[in-house]
Amino acid sequence: MRRFLGIGVCVSMLACPAWGQPASTNPEPPKITVQGEAVVYVKPDKILLSFGVETWDKQDILAAKQKNTEIFQKALAVLKQMGVPDKDIQTDYLSVEPRYRDGYRREEFLGYFVRNTFVVTLRDPEKVEELITRMLQAGVHYIHGVDFQTTEFKKYREQARMLALQAAKEKAEKMAAVLGQTIGPPLQIQEGHSPWYYSGWSGWGFSRAQTMAQNVLQEIPAEPAEPSETIALGKIAIRANVSITFQLKRPEK
Repeated sequence: MRRFLGIGVCVSMLACPAWGQPASTNPEPPKITVQGEAVVYVKPDKILLSFGVETWDKQDILAAKQKNTEIFQKALAVLKQMGVPDKDIQTDYLSVEPRYRDGYRREEFLGYFVRNTFVVTLRDPEKVEELITRMLQAGVHYIHGVDFQTTEFKKYREQARMLALQAAKEKAEKMAAVLGQTIGPPLQIQEGHSPWYYSGWSGWGFSRAQTMAQNVLQEIPAEPAEPSETIALGKIAIRANVSITFQLKRPEK
């Protein structure tokens, strides 16, 4: 009987220190986390256009390829006449294939088809309408995509980031004021991973379109321009978003 009592007393003594640990004397300070988003609109100064040529021949695959080459050479001649350097012309997609009405069963042979898609970088946006017209006249069958860009992307990206940081700070100040508080120094800053760039529309073989919400807008001034018959240059959007955690403080009296 004495043996059991001794064991019970020993267990009780071992358990007491755990129960008696003091609470933490350094509680985490109050804080607030907010999101800031911004978009800067810029007039494009570079355009990427994706053109496509498709030809076919019922019996001869080389004849289908030759037809495609002839149209492509005419298109290259137009590009040279308009001053587009060779480095700004790049093949994007090329295929040569037989085609059937029923491709699975290979029934009712339609002919040999050749597809050639090439991307042109145009550094004078004002020439985009003329280029499209002349390429179609040369025999090009498709315009797969038009992508508007800026050569000063880094500069405007940093501007969008600055605006996003300002938006986050203003939002935190207003939210804290409603609660009778002020904000202290930032405790953590994190940049979002959402797309930076939204520039145009695109189709088969050429895709860059992206979207994102924003709460700060800024438009870079540009000379007014009349829209052409087909293409309106408009503006491209460069976006940024950040997340900031601020310390909350009681206002000084």
